[in-house]
Amino acid sequence: MKIIGTIATFTICFTLIHFANTLAVMSVDLGSEWMKVGVVSPGVPMEIALNKESKRKTPAVISFKDNERLFGEDAQTLGIRFPKNAYMYLLDLLGKDINHPMVKLYQKRFPYYEIVENPERKTIMFKHDEDNIYSVEELLAQLLVKAKEFAEQAAHQPIKECVITVPGYFNQVERVALGEAVKLANLKLLQLINDYTAVALNYGIFRSKDFNDTTQYVMFYDMGASSTTATIVSFQNTKTKERGYMETHPELNIIGVGYDRTLGGLEMQLRLRDYLGNKFNEVKKTKNDVFGNNRSMAKLFKEAGRLKNVLSANIQHIAQIEGLLDEEDFKLPVTRQEFEDLIPDLLERVGLPVEKALKSAQLTKDVLNQVVLFGAGTRVPRVQEILREIVGQDLAKNLNTDEAAAMGAVYKAADLSTGFQVKKFITKDAVLFPIQVNFERETDSHLKQVKRTLFSLMNPYPQKKIITFNKYTDDFTFNVNYAELGYLNTEEVNNIGILNLTEVSLTGVRAAIEKHPLSENVESKGIKAHFQMDESGILHLINVELVVEKKIIEEDDEGTFSKLGSTISKLFGGEEKVEEKPDEKPNSPKVPQDPTNETQNQEEKKETIEEKIASNSSNSKNNTVKAKPQKPKIVTLKEPITVNIKSLNLMPLNEDQFLQSQKKLEKLNNIEKEVLRRSTALNNLETFVVDVQNKLLEDEYSEAVTAEDKEKILNLFSSISDWLYEDGADVDAATYEKKLESLRTETNPLFARVWEHRERPEALAALNSMLNHSTHFLESAKNLTDTVNPTKNVFTDKEVESLEKIISDTDEWLSKNVAVQEKLKKYEDVVLTVKSITEKMGLLDREVKYLVNKLRLWKPKKEEKVGKKDEKKSEDTINNATEGESRSEINETESVENERKSGNTEPNKEKSEPPHNEL
Repeated sequence: MKIIGTIATFTICFTLIHFANTLAVMSVDLGSEWMKVGVVSPGVPMEIALNKESKRKTPAVISFKDNERLFGEDAQTLGIRFPKNAYMYLLDLLGKDINHPMVKLYQKRFPYYEIVENPERKTIMFKHDEDNIYSVEELLAQLLVKAKEFAEQAAHQPIKECVITVPGYFNQVERVALGEAVKLANLKLLQLINDYTAVALNYGIFRSKDFNDTTQYVMFYDMGASSTTATIVSFQNTKTKERGYMETHPELNIIGVGYDRTLGGLEMQLRLRDYLGNKFNEVKKTKNDVFGNNRSMAKLFKEAGRLKNVLSANIQHIAQIEGLLDEEDFKLPVTRQEFEDLIPDLLERVGLPVEKALKSAQLTKDVLNQVVLFGAGTRVPRVQEILREIVGQDLAKNLNTDEAAAMGAVYKAADLSTGFQVKKFITKDAVLFPIQVNFERETDSHLKQVKRTLFSLMNPYPQKKIITFNKYTDDFTFNVNYAELGYLNTEEVNNIGILNLTEVSLTGVRAAIEKHPLSENVESKGIKAHFQMDESGILHLINVELVVEKKIIEEDDEGTFSKLGSTISKLFGGEEKVEEKPDEKPNSPKVPQDPTNETQNQEEKKETIEEKIASNSSNSKNNTVKAKPQKPKIVTLKEPITVNIKSLNLMPLNEDQFLQSQKKLEKLNNIEKEVLRRSTALNNLETFVVDVQNKLLEDEYSEAVTAEDKEKILNLFSSISDWLYEDGADVDAATYEKKLESLRTETNPLFARVWEHRERPEALAALNSMLNHSTHFLESAKNLTDTVNPTKNVFTDKEVESLEKIISDTDEWLSKNVAVQEKLKKYEDVVLTVKSITEKMGLLDREVKYLVNKLRLWKPKKEEKVGKKDEKKSEDTINNATEGESRSEINETESVENERKSGNTEPNKEKSEPPHNEL
């Protein structure tokens, strides 16, 4: 990829506006095998957040062992030793019961997990041990919390909002379950975005300049770990009305999707794992079966994954595992052809998603402008060969197969967040599973089952739909279900699960109808149910209401002449009725008129009335006034209907269950924080003990302590070291912190003396340099007094004497204390401290600075001129010329003088305080 060009293009199309309290936002490409985190913060373009190993993607694995929770590669490593304790490939288990085909397949692939049923929700849970059971939502929530940590470390600020990618074939229950996992992670979900839509958005934002009114068709072929999807996307520019005028924006539409839920790299890896296991059993190095040992199978699974990746780039590689079973090593060369021979049925399914996508889009492969590969599974050479033969063109590899979805999703997150403004890119997704409304209608002889399609296959969303019921006069019930799924095979229909979604009961229908009895002027428009498919692809019943239209005819009984008389009477002092306008507030204050225009207004009114009288007299020659027929006014009335929704599918978390899960995760977080605190405290204590013991071997530290104190410190630290590896191995964090504090207290005097001896030479050099320069300045200053030089009397004798005294006192103090300090041993208390040296420097510096500023501002006196007027003019000229440049210097001089007079002799504290325990 051309990274530089990509960044440049992105800079053009992505603009960030920072509001005062804006937080960064993130995206999570939550796959079944890997997790990628995108982040965007104010002033920083979108980027991939790194994990603690500084890698751009993290294994979607979580493990538990002895109250320790691990994520990513650490969890993977633990999973090899304890496979049952590490949970992976969780995404496909969301929203499924224990009898679901995907759950059965998962148990077959990973037999060491103990999966049980939630008795209330009928969903599955992992039984970790006798005391701990975790739902899929809880495990995914913990992964999302870890993703949040990565994003916050990258953005250096808190993050609350996110966009999460989701497989496009996820149904309603699966999408709701993932939303609950996000909520458990204490995150605000901006949107669930289909993974292929995020990829298409990432593709489009860097190529928006290439789009025009002509539609471009691009197919994205994604083979991931668990599934494969082919998506046809149309790109073009479209005009929308924004802020009152038309604007042109790029737009992408999902118009065709084909997928295979179980075709992916995981199945290939499992085939390779079993192949390696059979080969190991064939050599009969041990009498035990490798397939009966969970730890051995975990090792084979990891090696199969590595081997699969290597064979994508090499035609042969050696699989090798140390101590696979019963301490027996395993080594086997494997060719790419042998690998492909293991998956012939999988390779036959590679082209099926392409055919399904073209069929649903009602297009042929000839119209495709480009076929873009995405997903790690597309790196398999044979997969690329098959695709190339099917589509009849070269395959584009200009997307980052690992990060495109996360980057597209974070762009969407920035667009949806209030803290950013991005270039608008319209995205329209499509419904994969049609939804219909089913209800019963009474006929003369029997009940008739009625089906009305709410969202058809490939209907765009987000979108609102209304279903109208015209025949009901009493309470009734209807169901919301998946529609006919004949375009899917039986296996995939079973994978969707329960096809019934909800049962909706409506009450209060008769009471609402009786409020508006039908008549000549009242017409019922039926009971309308308002549905919405939101941006996340989740269906909502917004509300149900009875809609009635009423005709209102406004009669006009007042004739022309009565109106005219009324107007004339108002003009000449008659009472005026205040008529309330519909768009005004009843008690709105009147705007007072200008009294100067009152007469003019009355004259204008008279002229208007006279014109009306003349017009009416000319139009009433036959003394007959024909009234125009009045058009009836249509008023729409809406009566809300009470709605009760009952789920016919797997139940979502209720409030109590959500709180229980939240408390469980909070307890795990607290345990993890305490574990981190304890490990940090233990590490700090161990480091300090070892460091001090090593430093006491150095002359610098050894000379700064007496032999008695040195032995005491060494004995103390030795006892702490022994305690750490004996009784102190299992204590809590507070005990470690207390021990460390006591050791610091014992060694603070030692470190303070070392610091003083280390810093004193530099401080003394600085003071001697200042004394030298001050002495030279003093000699010059003596020649600028009134006594020595009356024409250039910058300083007073008292000021020079004061500087001379300070220099003399400082020099005397320095000589005395240096002599005393040199006689002392390094382990004795310091007399000549760095703080005292800096105090002397500060006092001398202020005195010299005052005199230097006074010298800079001094001006010679001008000779007096004849006449006060000329003298004043000359003085004003001088003042004006020097006022600007001297004002700041005068202020500085006054400030120094005030400090000097006030006796403030506090020095610069840069080196006045020695640090404690400097290591």
